[in-house]
Amino acid sequence: MNMEIAGDVVALDTELLQLPEVSPFALKSNPRFSEELFDQWLSLPETNRLVTSLLNDAKAGVPLNVPGNSSATNAAASNSLPSMFPAGSAPPLSPRSSTSGSPRVMKHRVGPSTLSSPLKLVSEPVRELIPQFYFQNGRPPPNELKEQCLFRINQLFYGHLNGLQIHEFRSVAKEICKLPSFLSTALFRRIDVNFTGIVTRDAFIDYWVNGNMLTMDMATQIYKILKQPDLKYLTQVDFKPVLRELLATHPGLEFLQSTPEFQERYGIFYYMNRSGNGQLTLRELKRGNLITAMQHADEEEDINKVLRYFSYEHFYVIYCKFWELDTDHDFLIDKENLIRYIPRKFTSKVEGKMGYEDFVNFILSEEDKTSEPSLEYWFKCIDLDGNGVLTRNEMQFFYEEQLHRMECMAQEPVLFEDILCQIVDMIGPENESYITLRDLKSCKLSGSVFNILFNLNKFMAFETRDPFLIRQERENPTLTEWDRFAHREYIRLSMEEDVEEASNGSAEVWDESLEAPF
Repeated sequence: MNMEIAGDVVALDTELLQLPEVSPFALKSNPRFSEELFDQWLSLPETNRLVTSLLNDAKAGVPLNVPGNSSATNAAASNSLPSMFPAGSAPPLSPRSSTSGSPRVMKHRVGPSTLSSPLKLVSEPVRELIPQFYFQNGRPPPNELKEQCLFRINQLFYGHLNGLQIHEFRSVAKEICKLPSFLSTALFRRIDVNFTGIVTRDAFIDYWVNGNMLTMDMATQIYKILKQPDLKYLTQVDFKPVLRELLATHPGLEFLQSTPEFQERYGIFYYMNRSGNGQLTLRELKRGNLITAMQHADEEEDINKVLRYFSYEHFYVIYCKFWELDTDHDFLIDKENLIRYIPRKFTSKVEGKMGYEDFVNFILSEEDKTSEPSLEYWFKCIDLDGNGVLTRNEMQFFYEEQLHRMECMAQEPVLFEDILCQIVDMIGPENESYITLRDLKSCKLSGSVFNILFNLNKFMAFETRDPFLIRQERENPTLTEWDRFAHREYIRLSMEEDVEEASNGSAEVWDESLEAPF
């Protein structure tokens, strides 16, 4: 049979000739010699029959079984190939093992296979099936997890054919949903859309299991439970059911049952809603530590050990401070009231008035100027034109009030030019002509800068700090300035309350000498 062999001889791999008796370098340096050897091999009758058989198998769709296809059969297969040398004239070939140190074996090559045949096998590309990674309504739970959840649901709903009432639903939220127990009311009402006062087993399965809530992270679960259906964010109103249940069920807050004016006064948006627009997004909820604080409050009986968001000690200090300033007790503070706390220009949401929520943000920012929310709060106050930088004129505008205070206190006034040099040295801004929020966040002394412009007493106290306070801060590095302030104020207010009770209201309650320096 005559064959026409077409191919690019330049692409011939000399290793495929399997000629250990000839140096590979010699073959590569003499391509003409390699071509003659290859032509001689193709002219052999055995080679003609082998190639014809392979072509016929390929046309018939039979998988190619080329000799030398595996390392286990290499030696035997190589003997079946027609040899270009007379019998016994060539030395035996060394076995090609996967563990051999031969450079040919370790060589990674794309394209031609290291077979004993020079034919180049082309394999079809493998089509990899990419699993679905996006689910519009959330990833469905695995069957094993779903079965475990259904088994636990059947246990808790056993004997309650008509469903569970709201006071029986806490175990479902805690044990099945793994949520803080004081979210049970919000979850119950989210499922009981018809306000029947009952949640059946099927209704719970439809919402929690079939709704793919089971596979979501806790932040997303809480977000979907509390969020209004037509909104894409949470408001402070959405948290009121959670706070009401926390106050009603937590053992550390039982004494507030008879004081409804204290209820629903906890503020959580100061640290979470960094944009300050009153709209808490899912991203902000995930980035904050509210979920961790909820879990801590659910496990900790002493609510004052939960320093973030739910500490009664912190709440009590804020509430009492507001009550002291709100002389007419209408839950609004005017500028004259506010100047008793700190002399500064301030514009609240209601013209000339500050509400309780505004005061919470204000006192947290005033008493801890090291936190990022506080830095953002005071930065926005000084940035009068809202261009994102603090200029000389803006800082001088606020410092004029401090100059007036120095004159009233019979102190030698410090020129603004000297103060500006000190501020630049403390902050070290990238551009000395203005200060950015990034500059402030990268400096540990930013709080002192705001004290220079807003609270002269605190700045002077910083300049002459008590070594005892410095040592105390180092001993408790986890406590913030707000934590320390709230603790001091709580002790002071408690002592005053004890004095008032002992004197049966005849003694003067407020003693200015006991007040902590602001």
